[in-house]
Amino acid sequence: MNAPAAAAWLEENQQRLVAEFTRLKARLAPGAPPAEESPGDGGRADGATPPAAIDWVAALFGLSAFERDVLLLCAGVEMDAGVAASCAAAQGGERPWATFGLALAALDEPHWSALTPVRPLRRCRLLEVEPGPALTSSPLRMDERVLHFLAGVGFLDPRLQPLLRRRDPPETAAAAHEELSAAAAVRLRGRQGPAPVVMLTGDDPWGQEDVAALAAAALGLQLHVLRADDLPTGAAELDALATLWDREAALLPGALLVACEGAAPPGLARLAERVEGLLFVATREPVPLRPPVLRLQVDRPEALDQRRLWEHALGPAAARLNGALDVLAGQFRLSAQTILAAGAEAGAALAASDRPAAALWSVCRALGGARLEELAQRIEPAARWDDLVLPAAQLATLRQVAAHVRGRVRVYETWGFASRGRRGLGIAALFAGESGTGKTMAAEVLAAELDLDLFRIDLSAVVSKYIGETEKNLRKVFDAAEDGGAVLLFDEADALFGKRSEVKDSHDRYANIEVSYLLQRMEAYRGLAILTTNLKSALDTAFQRRLRFVVQFPFPDAEQRMEIWRRVFPRETPTRGLDHARLARLHVAGGAIRNIALGAAFLAADQDGPVEMLHLLHAAHAECAKTERPLNEAETRDWV
Repeated sequence: MNAPAAAAWLEENQQRLVAEFTRLKARLAPGAPPAEESPGDGGRADGATPPAAIDWVAALFGLSAFERDVLLLCAGVEMDAGVAASCAAAQGGERPWATFGLALAALDEPHWSALTPVRPLRRCRLLEVEPGPALTSSPLRMDERVLHFLAGVGFLDPRLQPLLRRRDPPETAAAAHEELSAAAAVRLRGRQGPAPVVMLTGDDPWGQEDVAALAAAALGLQLHVLRADDLPTGAAELDALATLWDREAALLPGALLVACEGAAPPGLARLAERVEGLLFVATREPVPLRPPVLRLQVDRPEALDQRRLWEHALGPAAARLNGALDVLAGQFRLSAQTILAAGAEAGAALAASDRPAAALWSVCRALGGARLEELAQRIEPAARWDDLVLPAAQLATLRQVAAHVRGRVRVYETWGFASRGRRGLGIAALFAGESGTGKTMAAEVLAAELDLDLFRIDLSAVVSKYIGETEKNLRKVFDAAEDGGAVLLFDEADALFGKRSEVKDSHDRYANIEVSYLLQRMEAYRGLAILTTNLKSALDTAFQRRLRFVVQFPFPDAEQRMEIWRRVFPRETPTRGLDHARLARLHVAGGAIRNIALGAAFLAADQDGPVEMLHLLHAAHAECAKTERPLNEAETRDWV
């Protein structure tokens, strides 16, 4: 435990050490009289003054009276020149250090087991036996961390400082996390027998730290966090780490949280077996560890809890958002500490802004999209509703998609649908149709309408031939997307979501596992996930049943193609003599029409003139040549 910092205690502790060293010097003197009783506990009988550090250590580690004096003897050699001189005099004047043989001869109630590896002095590394000719004549050295603790100076062991990060309990946390930590503290305080490993699973790493820190503080413990990736791989190194931490856990006193950013490393199970104090393990999914295990589910705060956190973080500025916090909390699933940090930074700016809701929305988008940049391609939405040329039924369905995303908080939380079960709350849509029929443009329109980031996931890069890698890649994508509620666009979805095959070998079995994992994550994803496919019939019907929306993008008929030709050129583009009815005879989809229009624009610009039918004819031939599709003369008759 950290020695109390009060000046009075420090002075009393120093006086106590001086008295102990004086007693030891008397014991080491030639012809020393029979031992007097040790000063014992320096604290007052009423318990108002904490005990001296040496008594604290003796009680913490269960030292016998002889082991306590051995520890004091080693401390005296370092802190009192008279003790070192007495040791030298007692050993022929040549060895000014403590040895086990000297302790056995000079101290009371000696026992040989005091220096065995299973007793606290060596098992807890309070003392080190330096190399020597024999155990009884080898120098005994006190560990520096323990030496300073006896002097009243507390600090984390320097060997652990590069690995551990102190985590104080948060001033404010999600209400659900506060309740969870309080319940955990009650169960831990009333336990009997070995301390259980507290396994914190879920999708909120910062919330897991909040729960662990609050529970530890309720038990009078100081939490330190160790990244699982920093665990040593060798058994000897792991055991040494566990020993050092066990000593720190007693001296601080403290609790340890091992944070797993990905899969749990092999050394975690061994560390859990070796650590004797309170151990928390934070991980996305449960991992097998030694019993007993207390498992707690820690997910990001729900919408209503997030709203409370935003109000606390923004202070008076929250009143200017006029209900926008409900929409904000429903769209972005941020941890409590992220909300508090963002609110503290943005509070002053929001107070001075004419559009505080839009400013805060932009802050949340930036927070949520940062992690996805490395995993997916960001698409800047440029299309709007007027750019879509689709039948009325498809347009109506797309508007329903946007309405479902906007109204999630009201329907799920306020109207209670989420209380009926968390499954199926994700909003997933399938866009099916031939290439160029507007599937990606529709995704852009929805992202722009909802003011959200749009990320395209290349499934050819996600799907791996190695077992387990596809799920790992998908997990990274969804975990990163959860923060900002981004719109996820899975192109060529049938590459992964094709009909699940009959299990004929292990590869079929794992392919089905990949599909099942994706279905599970999509149902739990709080944002909008859009899947595109050129062949709807290739998708598993079980998968289609779990989609919220299915939109069939038809190949445009002549009237729709004419409308696309009317809208394809920006207002700034100079044109002359374009016949949209003749252009509509060209049997191509909207994507090809845009390519032809762009190619014609470059031809016209090169000739320093407006876009004409001749330019479009040349561009149409070039576009059809790319796909090895011969251009029918009837399609381009009378173009020029």
